[in-house]
Amino acid sequence: MKVAIIGQGYVGLTIAAFASKNYSVVGFDNNQHIVNQLNNGISHIEGVSSLEISQAIKNGSYLATIDGSDIADVDIVIIAVPTPLTESREPDLTFVESACRTIGDNLVKATLIINESTSFPGTLRNYIRPAIEKYSKDKLAHLYAISPERVDPGRSDYNQRNTPRLYAGLTPEASSKTKDFYSKFCDQLVEVSSPEVAEAAKLFENTFRQVNIALVNEFAQITNALGISVYETLDAADTKPYGFMKFTPSAGVGGHCIPVDPTYLAAVAEEKGVPATFIRRANEVNLEMSKYIVDRIKADNGDSLQGKSVLVVGVAYKPNVADVRETAAELVINHLRTHGAVVSWHDDVVGSWSGEVSSPLGGADIVVVITKHDVVKVQDILASAPYVFDTTGKVAGAHGL
Repeated sequence: MKVAIIGQGYVGLTIAAFASKNYSVVGFDNNQHIVNQLNNGISHIEGVSSLEISQAIKNGSYLATIDGSDIADVDIVIIAVPTPLTESREPDLTFVESACRTIGDNLVKATLIINESTSFPGTLRNYIRPAIEKYSKDKLAHLYAISPERVDPGRSDYNQRNTPRLYAGLTPEASSKTKDFYSKFCDQLVEVSSPEVAEAAKLFENTFRQVNIALVNEFAQITNALGISVYETLDAADTKPYGFMKFTPSAGVGGHCIPVDPTYLAAVAEEKGVPATFIRRANEVNLEMSKYIVDRIKADNGDSLQGKSVLVVGVAYKPNVADVRETAAELVINHLRTHGAVVSWHDDVVGSWSGEVSSPLGGADIVVVITKHDVVKVQDILASAPYVFDTTGKVAGAHGL
């Protein structure tokens, strides 16, 4: 069986690595550089090793391509493209539209089309299927299904195989064939009654996390005003054996999912006339944390950051990964520079970012810890500046939330 995966980023390449052990996989991407790298056996994604790609190429089970005609005769197509936000922070389905055009322009036979890209409920039924039909030259009887990705970059305990996978088809046949496909490399498949349920569940999973992160971020501001430790208070609350789930404060949220998915849920809610006040406010709280942190640092340093050298430690959006998508460090850095600080950054995992390279630890007036990787020693951070502000709760002895 031949499978095409549209998009060879974090989601698409991860699926390709697993699927290529059981199927012949064509990985389509619009980026020629990425395609060339992959065909040379070089992975650009953490969690997918170059050895895995090289072995799949050697076995003849993987080919990366920028040529849409290479997907013409496949049996299954998986859409795994980004679903970002526009500059006005509204859902942006530009990449999904492009994927639909590639599919419609090139498929020559009826195919099972599975969407893994996260989007609002109704995307498969009301957007993807009509778009593919619009671009198709022939009226092919494609089958349509959804199986939203749940990959958590950097985790070693959960992966594509042992993370339960939701799925649903527009027809029983589509559901059945989707189950057959994923069962080769997923241990637990959970069928739901409609694609809309699967789409909504994925959005709610990450909205749940964003809302709780916003709650604990606001709570950190309250405990600071009360003069008590937010971490001790959370540890105390966590002794309750039921009805409590511990979250810890941070500089905000990052990655592709948590900053984005709640906006997709809010957008569809408001389209249906349901105010998503709670979701929208949670997003605002998390975005405002960067200003709150910088205001705290400024108040601790003579109420002025003008001309002070500030080193931001950790620009990845989470520990032990090199992923900087939607990183909270960007907002913190922007606020610091607005106050006249001379800002550089250090990250033992991220070598370069936003046209800049990682600076060494030490020599700064102020250090702000946004993300602490395991390889960074606490004593090295504390010794790197006379004033250290920690947003992670992992640098004992520093100022912090």
